[in-house]
Amino acid sequence: MPSPILQPVIALVLWSFVMWAWLYATRIPAMIRLKIPADPRKPNSAFTDSLPPQVRWKADNYNHLMEQPTLFYAVALTLALIGQGGGLNGWLAWNYVAVRVVHSLVQANLNIILLRFSIFMVGSLVLLALTVRAAMAVF
Repeated sequence: MPSPILQPVIALVLWSFVMWAWLYATRIPAMIRLKIPADPRKPNSAFTDSLPPQVRWKADNYNHLMEQPTLFYAVALTLALIGQGGGLNGWLAWNYVAVRVVHSLVQANLNIILLRFSIFMVGSLVLLALTVRAAMAVF
C-alpha cells in the first residue's frame, strides 16, 4: 500500500494544474481582447506589464507553486520512502496543501499582500514542522 503522504503530494500537483489552466483561461482572452502580440524579441517583462493585474496574479501564483512546494515534495517523498508518511506527518502535509490552495485563491482573486504573506508564513511554518520531523527521522 502506498504511503498516505503521497495523497497530498498528488493533490498539490493537481492544484498546480488547476492554476495552470486558470492562468491560460484568463491570459489568452486578455491577449486577444487587448491585441497583445506574443513577440519573442521583446523581454518577458514587456509582455507581462501589458496584461491587467488580475490576469498576472494567476501566472504569479502558478510560478509560486513551482517554488517553495518543491521543498514540500522533497520532504514528503523522503517521509514516504522511509515509511513515515502517515499520522502527524500526513496531517501536516494535508495542512500544507490546504494552506497553499488558500494562498492561491487569495493571490489569484484579491492579491492583498499582507493577507497573502500571512497565509504564506503559516504554510512555511507547517512545512518547517514537517521538515524538522523528517530530519529527526533520517538523522
